[in-house]
Amino acid sequence: MDKVLRHLGEMKLELGPVSPGKGNWQHGTDANGILWLALNKDGTGTNTISQDVIRDLSDLIEQAEADPPKALVIRSAKQGGFAAGADIGSFDAMSDGDAADLLGQGHAVLDRIAALSCPTICVVHGAALGAGFELALACDIRISVEGASFGFPEVKLGLHPGLGGTFRLPALIDPHEALTLMLTGKTAYTARAKSLGIADAVVEERHVAAVVNAAATGQIKERESGGVTAGVLLLKPARSLAAGKMRRETARQAPQQHYPAPYALIDIWEAHGDDAEAMQKAEITSFAALLKTETSQNLRRVFFLRQTLKDAAKGDDGVAHVHVVGAGAMGGGIAAWAALKGKTVTLGDISAEALAKAVAQAESICKASHLSGIETRDTLDRIMPDLKGYGIARADLVIEAAPEKPELKEQIYTDLGRRMKTGAVLATNTSSLQLKQLVGSVKHPRRFAGLHFFNPVARMELVEVVAHEATDAKVVQRLASFCRAIGKLPVKVTDYPGFLVNRALTPYLMEAMVLMSEGIDKEVIDAAAIRFGMPMGPVALADQVGLDICLRTAENLKDTLDKPMADISEALREKVEKGETGKKAGQGFYDWWNGAPHPDTDDTGPEDMTDRLILPMLDACVECLRMGIAHDADQVDGAMIFATGFAPFRGGPMHYARTRGTKDICARLTGFAATYGARFEPDEGWSTL
Repeated sequence: MDKVLRHLGEMKLELGPVSPGKGNWQHGTDANGILWLALNKDGTGTNTISQDVIRDLSDLIEQAEADPPKALVIRSAKQGGFAAGADIGSFDAMSDGDAADLLGQGHAVLDRIAALSCPTICVVHGAALGAGFELALACDIRISVEGASFGFPEVKLGLHPGLGGTFRLPALIDPHEALTLMLTGKTAYTARAKSLGIADAVVEERHVAAVVNAAATGQIKERESGGVTAGVLLLKPARSLAAGKMRRETARQAPQQHYPAPYALIDIWEAHGDDAEAMQKAEITSFAALLKTETSQNLRRVFFLRQTLKDAAKGDDGVAHVHVVGAGAMGGGIAAWAALKGKTVTLGDISAEALAKAVAQAESICKASHLSGIETRDTLDRIMPDLKGYGIARADLVIEAAPEKPELKEQIYTDLGRRMKTGAVLATNTSSLQLKQLVGSVKHPRRFAGLHFFNPVARMELVEVVAHEATDAKVVQRLASFCRAIGKLPVKVTDYPGFLVNRALTPYLMEAMVLMSEGIDKEVIDAAAIRFGMPMGPVALADQVGLDICLRTAENLKDTLDKPMADISEALREKVEKGETGKKAGQGFYDWWNGAPHPDTDDTGPEDMTDRLILPMLDACVECLRMGIAHDADQVDGAMIFATGFAPFRGGPMHYARTRGTKDICARLTGFAATYGARFEPDEGWSTL
């Protein structure tokens, strides 16, 4: 049994039967007179802070007000964590109704918790996000179980905190640190949360009861304020200076016309940062207004696209042991991530040096994932370097991540066919070769498919699960379930040049090369894409993907597609020939030795440049829909957002196309075709959208 549930079970024995409580809460008073409220939202494995949760909590707080306990403790009874935030599904109804009134009701309950005469203590294990974090902030003291984390991801939904976070967090910790957490949506993990002052104590689960007793008896003091900085920022001139700097920093990542929420947050803090009551009112009004914006509606759409991809991958993957062939950057990354997520992994390569580098890479991934020393040790224990390939015979899934050379892959498949166990699945991580080019060397074609991870594996969410004509549907589902089991978002596609993502992305990257050959500066091109909403420009992205991979993919598409492609620029070929393959080499079109490039230019370039970049990508998406490579437009939108970062606030390429108007896009493409060539001819699939 999970440690948290076991501890709560032990509490029940001390207390006698615990009342089922008010709907979503369990509650009981222990032998020390401390009232424990355990959030256990009905019908789900994850706590969210919904209207019914708040309503039930209100009744419990009313009892505590009438008969104050020695202390009140709020924690989660869920194994997975404290609370994942608000119920996003309720936001549409709120935006159509009286959102401000509903928010006010929630604020009133949290205000009553903050006003209780007894000490209030929140125990957090796992994640306390959004409204869950705000519930914790309403308490006097926060106890963090090792591995806990705190964050406000609302900005990723086009919102800012709406249940008191905007004024409670800046009052608790350094206001600049508080605003940074809210503006970026980043998470403060255990050590960081303690150093910031969010967590008053960090303990192991078995010590929670003892520390709660210490807090209840005044041995752990409530944090009084955000320190010296907080005092200075109570002055309006100081806040205005800080707010101006925040706006400038925010503008580098999120232009106000696309992402209004961060600026709304800065505005209300600048105006009311010295008056909690006024800021509370402004927070409610601002949150209710942001709910109705197109940005928030589209970003909430992205949230549900993610959930749809997850839901389509439900089921047991039947994969306990993974064998990865190839210990390069991709193979090593896949092996490390699978081990981090609990799989037993053997990693094969003919080079002991490559295996050693892969283990070092795995340790770096563990560190970047905020694993503890023990968790890192356990992850590394699950990765076994395997020069001789002994793990092949035991693996449920073999992932081939060898270089993109058909003859090499054929040799590997022939060897694997003799050594894999009955029923095991073989998947290739190829990004530029079609499966139909490879399947002839596979012993069991029905158990062969593609698992196309994106680089870097640890950071990229999406994986394309690629089926060729003979792939068993059950194998596709198993592979999708495997992706979900290791925390990735699988999108099921069929075999096609470039599959879905690279088919759509390559025209975008190649058109950028054409624009450069026409004399337009790379910074101007990249800046235009960023203004559209892409996370980075196409030239920088090509460098990050690897110019050798871009060239190989472009050549493959040019040779296999019926539709004309842009001519492959000589500059790209020259870069690859010189070994200047992008970020991994330290030099591509940009110099990467000093970090990622940030194009800074006021030159907007030609009027048609942005459409020349973006519309070929949309056209390729329509082609993939027409050809049945993707199942539906939502799948295309999810794939392109989570694999390429396609402007999330636009809701995905197909959603953007419908919003802008398909007739307008077709007319624009037709005009480009007349000016620049047949590669811009609109796909016939536009007529059926």
